[in-house]
Amino acid sequence: MHVHDLAPFRHDHAFVDAGSAARGRALWAVTALTLATMVVEIAAGWWSGSLALWADGWHMGTHAAALGGAAMAALLARRAASNAAYAFGGWKIEMLAAYTSGLLLVAVSLWLLVDAVAVLRAPRPIAYDEAMVVAVIGLVVNVASVWLLERGRADGDAVAHHHGHDHAHAHGHRHTHGHHDLNFRAAYLHVVADAVTSLLAIVALAAGKWFGIGWLDPLVALVAAVLIARWAAGVLAQASRALVDATADEALRQRVRATIEADGDATLSDLHVWQVGPRAWCVAASVVADRPLDALAYRQRLEAIAGLTHVTVEVHRCRGPH
Repeated sequence: MHVHDLAPFRHDHAFVDAGSAARGRALWAVTALTLATMVVEIAAGWWSGSLALWADGWHMGTHAAALGGAAMAALLARRAASNAAYAFGGWKIEMLAAYTSGLLLVAVSLWLLVDAVAVLRAPRPIAYDEAMVVAVIGLVVNVASVWLLERGRADGDAVAHHHGHDHAHAHGHRHTHGHHDLNFRAAYLHVVADAVTSLLAIVALAAGKWFGIGWLDPLVALVAAVLIARWAAGVLAQASRALVDATADEALRQRVRATIEADGDATLSDLHVWQVGPRAWCVAASVVADRPLDALAYRQRLEAIAGLTHVTVEVHRCRGPH
């Protein structure tokens, strides 16, 4: 019995880019740093009786949960890439984590907004010295976290660039880079949002302590709330579109259509383009032509378009008067 050689027709379903592991290690490192800071602040707050330190310790715990969730999602996505149970890899695991992270950012912004309005309506005394210590600790930890994440992103991009360069020689298209990793970006925004909040808090606390401008503290909180809410809206919009497969780039769709229909004979009766990775798209196309070519010929036309990692083409002969 003849055994078919399937090797030329198989393709990879791992759509996570080569730099994902490096970014994942950075996320785990920042999670560990945040957890360590949480333990130190809670212990110091309990020992010293400082409610500000104790509260910020638990606040660090919420960030550790968000960062750890992002790191775990990245790990699960890489494992799912080689699991046939996942039709198009595990990228949506990361999108779900990014969406959850966006919701947490919304919760933080709402908490800041409510608290700021309450303080503006009914000013309360501020323990400036303790609050300043907490803000400085938070700023130092978050600056260190930003540095770790930036280094992880740079390392990931270097690996992805090298892998993409080799892949381009072998297959004629480029691969993805880390700045398109929405899960990583959402975690990064958590850290940046906290760093910005800590920096603004230091400015406001200094103004209140040395110049008596107490109302600046809640005003700064309002500004931070609006800024974080805008970042959260961007993450939620992108992640939600990915989760419901509404991620087709219209320009990409038009380029796919124009490329297949370039011979003046082929017409697409059905076209689906959807995202399955940071910079990876799938295509399912139905071609109708008077003089149809082999499906492979239409697939080969699309090889010049970067990012198309999974292309399925069905071909039909036109049943019209021609």
